[in-house]
Amino acid sequence: MEIKRDRYLNKVISFMWDGQVKVITGIRRCGKSYLLNTLFKNYLSSQGISEDHILEFALDLVKDIRFRNPLELAGYVRSIVEASKEQFYLFVDEIQMSDEVANPYNPKGAAITFYDALNDLNSLPNLDIYVTGSNSKMLSSDILSQFRGRSDEIRVHPLSFSEFYNAVGGDKEDAFETYAFYGGMPLILSRPTDAAKMNYLQSLFSEVYLKDIVERKRIKREDVISAILDLICSSVGSLTNPTNIANTLNTRQKLSGENLVSGNTVRSYMGYLADAFLFGECKRFDVKGKNYFDYPNKYYCEDIGLRNARIGFRQQEMTHIMENILYNDLVIRECAVDIGVVYSPEKDTNGRVSQVTREIDFIASFGGKKTYIQSAYALPTEEKARIENKPFFLTGDSFPKIIVRRDIRKRWYDDNGILNMGIIDFLLDDSIV
Repeated sequence: MEIKRDRYLNKVISFMWDGQVKVITGIRRCGKSYLLNTLFKNYLSSQGISEDHILEFALDLVKDIRFRNPLELAGYVRSIVEASKEQFYLFVDEIQMSDEVANPYNPKGAAITFYDALNDLNSLPNLDIYVTGSNSKMLSSDILSQFRGRSDEIRVHPLSFSEFYNAVGGDKEDAFETYAFYGGMPLILSRPTDAAKMNYLQSLFSEVYLKDIVERKRIKREDVISAILDLICSSVGSLTNPTNIANTLNTRQKLSGENLVSGNTVRSYMGYLADAFLFGECKRFDVKGKNYFDYPNKYYCEDIGLRNARIGFRQQEMTHIMENILYNDLVIRECAVDIGVVYSPEKDTNGRVSQVTREIDFIASFGGKKTYIQSAYALPTEEKARIENKPFFLTGDSFPKIIVRRDIRKRWYDDNGILNMGIIDFLLDDSIV
């Protein structure tokens, strides 16, 4: 089955021959290698590029183990490219498998890394470089610092619902129910049974993601980072902060003395999870005050199927699942996503007026355009609709406002100009935001 990933393929194509190293990043198993070695390679072939002008190295395979040495890789590629005036393409898959080696001219100096090799090769005018890297050693913070501004990062995500439905077809409602349960990790589509799908998703955490983070960051409290992961998965879309999580862990596990978990430890571990692309952090933004709050924030899992797997496919609350799917889709559309905070003057039982905090689920910003979005599973009564609409009226501006719902299929505008539309309709229409 060929899965179309046109959004990413077109971005890769747009970066061709721009003088930068193209670094394709994202959570492991989300389709980075497929994008480069299949989709982009097929595109180059369609443009008349011969296969011998595409230099491919898969550092996770034994056949290319020699080239884990960055000096060997740089030397071999230079020997081919420098001898010709024709254009070449370099594909390096799983670049995080590269080794650090001693500088042969200064053994006591800084080690030579793949960053050095790629920066060197990037000086060749007839070579265009593309690499994929998993989160073990290819976190976005590393890329920005080590390539010294000479790289384009192409962030790849698990399948959006639009990509998922394009691959599976059939009834949209059935497809959405499947997507909301198993998510969009590409290999899910080739797993033959429900049990196989579940086992695959659960193994990604135990055998891939956590091991990567623990090894790379030399985590001392693996039990703590695992517990943090469980808590965040159980509370996607809920406001939280490191101190509250630390207190919860200490209480639940009855920790004391040297075993107590501090808020700083939780903050660091949450940062590792976010840098590894497992979660996205969504900050709260004061719509009228134009400033961000430090805490609490919300966290959403990179793939809803992974979230479901981590909690044993329990807690299938569609309200939270919808919200997580919407957040991911907005990020895939390259929106900057915040939680909107507005204030409503309201009287208490004694007649005293105070400012009550209200939230807008998402503020999606892209190219100077801002859209307010509420996620609502169902609005069965006028009172429920009024409550969902109220934060929109407190923004004091006229940016578009949308309520995304599970209980309707056709879109319509209410008397206040607020667009109501079904979740499937929203996810399949990129023009909305």
